[in-house]
Amino acid sequence: MTEMNSRVLGLRIRETRSRRGMSQDELGAAVGLERSVVSKIEAGVRRVTALELSDIAAALGARMSEFFEDAAPAVVAHRSSRGLDTVDSNIDGLLSGLVRDVEFVAGLNAAKLPRAVDDTGARPRWTPPTTGREAEALAVRARELLALPEDAPARDLSELVSKAGLLAFSSDIGADTADAGSVQYTLGGIAIVNSHMKVGRRRLALAHELGHHLTAAAYVVDWRVSEHGLDSVPLESKLDRFARAVLLPEQALLREWPTLVETSGARSAAILTASRYRVDFASLASRLRELDLVSQDDDAVVRQCKPIAADYIELDLHAPPEELTGTSVPRQFSKAVLDLVRTERISRERGLDLLRRTLAEDDLPEVRPRRADEIWSFVS
Repeated sequence: MTEMNSRVLGLRIRETRSRRGMSQDELGAAVGLERSVVSKIEAGVRRVTALELSDIAAALGARMSEFFEDAAPAVVAHRSSRGLDTVDSNIDGLLSGLVRDVEFVAGLNAAKLPRAVDDTGARPRWTPPTTGREAEALAVRARELLALPEDAPARDLSELVSKAGLLAFSSDIGADTADAGSVQYTLGGIAIVNSHMKVGRRRLALAHELGHHLTAAAYVVDWRVSEHGLDSVPLESKLDRFARAVLLPEQALLREWPTLVETSGARSAAILTASRYRVDFASLASRLRELDLVSQDDDAVVRQCKPIAADYIELDLHAPPEELTGTSVPRQFSKAVLDLVRTERISRERGLDLLRRTLAEDDLPEVRPRRADEIWSFVS
């Protein structure tokens, strides 16, 4: 634990401001302070009052407590490698906040959270794939870990990945930023997916983060999942293939695709397959090509496919529930938080913050009734 003083507090304010892409002038204007005062606070020369710190935290979209808590080792290492680069600031801020919150809940209610570590704290590390076939084999193992039958769609992926000890959150952080990111914490892993993307891309991004999680990557921010070149970022391209293989299992496609094309044509086959496995058409086309299931002409048909309402009616398709929309919180994490609220180990307000305000005050459970003799557990 870092010893807190004015210099450390000022440094943390400066780092948070820089990652938010704000200047000292902008922060000062937001909180009613001169730029020179902000500069002195960040340098540790001038003490900051509690009210000023509260205003600064609000202006930076942070909680006051974040300035007094050490970041997770994986987050610290990542930030050290990037300096004060603001390129991945949005998702970096989300990941660091999630690690802090999940570690807090794990410290109070670890039994309610999924685990990727054994009783000794050891974390299994699967070998990162270096070839296409290794990526396929890794995907088969991952689907087995998620208890998915050989040809079953990976529905509700955000909950499935918890079986691997990965907690999947989502937040809309805009179009021109990262697709997803993931980080390790004490019991397992945490992923954040940018919900600004369409559902097929969100699911692909989460499957990609699952690959990083299984291969024990400490901290990763991913941009434009599925667009990694084989030569420029070989591991990322193999994990792109892994992600497609998790969502579109090889044996199922080898068996189903030729029959669908023969009976319905490439376009209808694409709509049926993308709907069944909940993937976008670009990912489906890439998957079909890597399995040598499409000609160049059919590949173009799949990639350019834009279904209309009539297609879904005529093919008797129904839209499944959306995944990872807006701000979402994994079910097991929500249960752990609600249990803490019910047993009064955290306040209702703290519970709402941990749940990212996805619930309202009225949605929280009533506290557990106490027995008369329980008073002795506090005074004896």
